[in-house]
Amino acid sequence: MSSAIRDINLWESGQRKIEWVKQNMDLLRNLEEEFSAEQPFRGLKIALSIHLEAKTAYLCKVLAAGGAEMYITGSNPLSTQDDVAASLVHDGLNVYAWYNATDEEYKAHIRQVIEAGPNLIIDDGGDLVNLIHNEYPEKIPDVIGGCEETTTGILRLIAMDKAGELKFPMMLVNDADCKHLFDNRYGTGQSVWDGINRTTNLIVAGKNVVVAGYGWCGKGVAMRAKGLGASVIITEIDPIKAMEAVMDGFKVMPMEEAAKIGDFFITVTGCRDVITENAFRVMKDGAIMCNAGHFDVEVDVKTLQKIAVETKLARKNIQGYKLENGNWLYVIGEGRLVNLAAGDGHPAEIMDMSFAIQALSARYLVKNKDHLTKKIIRVPREIDLDVASRKLQFWGFSIDKLTPEQEAYLNGWQV
Repeated sequence: MSSAIRDINLWESGQRKIEWVKQNMDLLRNLEEEFSAEQPFRGLKIALSIHLEAKTAYLCKVLAAGGAEMYITGSNPLSTQDDVAASLVHDGLNVYAWYNATDEEYKAHIRQVIEAGPNLIIDDGGDLVNLIHNEYPEKIPDVIGGCEETTTGILRLIAMDKAGELKFPMMLVNDADCKHLFDNRYGTGQSVWDGINRTTNLIVAGKNVVVAGYGWCGKGVAMRAKGLGASVIITEIDPIKAMEAVMDGFKVMPMEEAAKIGDFFITVTGCRDVITENAFRVMKDGAIMCNAGHFDVEVDVKTLQKIAVETKLARKNIQGYKLENGNWLYVIGEGRLVNLAAGDGHPAEIMDMSFAIQALSARYLVKNKDHLTKKIIRVPREIDLDVASRKLQFWGFSIDKLTPEQEAYLNGWQV
C-alpha cells in the first residue's frame, strides 16, 4: 500500500463522515453485500478520480469489497477532504490527494494513480483518461475500460472518439437516467445553494439570480433559486433550452444584459469564458459569482484579477475584486465547483444512485470485456431500471406492471 495524503491522524473524523453517508446510501450498502459475495473485481486495479469526500469514499470501499485494488485521487484540489482521505488510507486503500493542492501537486497525484497500471478507470471530468492517453500509452493495453461521471468528461470522450484517439471503451455514466435526471437536477440544485448560503450567509429572497446554462444542472439551480424567493434570469446559447426556460417562468437574456441587474451569478455550462470582462465592467457593486460547472474556466477569474485595482479576502472562500469604477465583485471558491469547494457536494441519497450506476457499470465492463466493440458505451437500460427499482423498494414504494395483453398492445401495430 502507498499513499500521499496530508495527515493520517485525521482518520477518525473521516471515518465518522463515511459512516454517516453509508447509513443514507441504501443502494451502495446493498451492492457492498453483493460484491463481497461475488468478488467481480478480484485481481483488478481500479483508478478513481472523483471529488474525494465521504460519499466517494464509500463508493471506493464498495469497490474494494468487490476485490478491487483501489488507487484513488480527487478531481478538484478544493473538494478533497483530508480526514476522508486519511480514513481510506487507514483502511488499506491507496490514496494520493490533499486539500488545496497546487497544480503541480494535483497533476502528480493523478500520475501516481495512473502509474499503478489500472485495469478500470472511474473518471470525473476526463483527467485520468487524458493523462493515460497522452503520457502513459504503454499502460493502455491493460485497461479493460472505464466510466465517466460528468457532462464535461463525456464531451471530451466524444471528441476523442470522433478523432479516433480513444483507445479503450468508456461508459457514459452521466447520461444514465438515474444519474443526470436526479444528480444533475436535484443534487446540483440543492448542493449549489447549500454552498452559496453557508459561504455568504446572505438572503436569496428578493435577489436577481442569473443562471448561465439551462441543462439539467441549470434547471435544478434555477428551480431551487425560485423556491428560495429569487427572481431568476437564464442565459443560454440554445434557443430550444431558452424557450423551455421561458415556459418554466424565467426571464431569458444575454449575459451582458443580465450582468447589469444580477446579484448572484451561477455558471453551469461546461464551457469556458461564460462571464468575462464585458460583464464584469457593468456588474453592480456587491455582485457575487460562482461556478457549478466542472472546470474553473467558466468565470474568467484571471482577467478579473488583472483588471482589479484592489483585492481582498472578504470572507472564507470569498475573494473580492475592486474595479476602477469603485465596485466590488466577489467570487466564491476561486471559481471552482461551488458545491464542493464551498460545501459537501450532493446529498448522500442522490449520490447513492449515481455511484450505484458507477459500480454496476464497472461490473458490466468486466463481465463483457471480451464482447465490447465500441469505444463509447451507453449505460444499458437494464442497469438504469435495476437502480430505480431498488431505490423505490428502499423508499417503500411499489409500481404497477404491464399485463401480457398490455405488452402485446404496446409492441404491436394492429389495434
